[in-house]
Amino acid sequence: MSTRDAVSDLIRGNIDAIILCTLSGGDSYGYEILKEIAATSQGEYEMKEPSLYTSLKRLEGQGFVKSYWGNETQGARRKYYHMTEEGARELTEATERWVNVRHIIDRLLKQEGGA
Repeated sequence: MSTRDAVSDLIRGNIDAIILCTLSGGDSYGYEILKEIAATSQGEYEMKEPSLYTSLKRLEGQGFVKSYWGNETQGARRKYYHMTEEGARELTEATERWVNVRHIIDRLLKQEGGA
């Protein structure tokens, strides 16, 4: 398995939290979310469009995100996504889960407290 595939597998389980974190900076539309994720990862991870929209649909169904249509001031009408208060709480909890799991994996791989 290539390094990039391994990284993608690890990230895949955290896509919802990554999208919520991106939306914590303000409302955004699909392509803009994809660009922000790629930029934040410094080009090391590029989310695929189907993964993004599957996750956004799931997040909306859970009440963590709401969508709305923007106006057509510049070209095509865009669907924007807004993180709800429930989404902000979920982002906090997801971040805490990630930190806990990272500590466990660090211990299991003997990365804490000396190798």
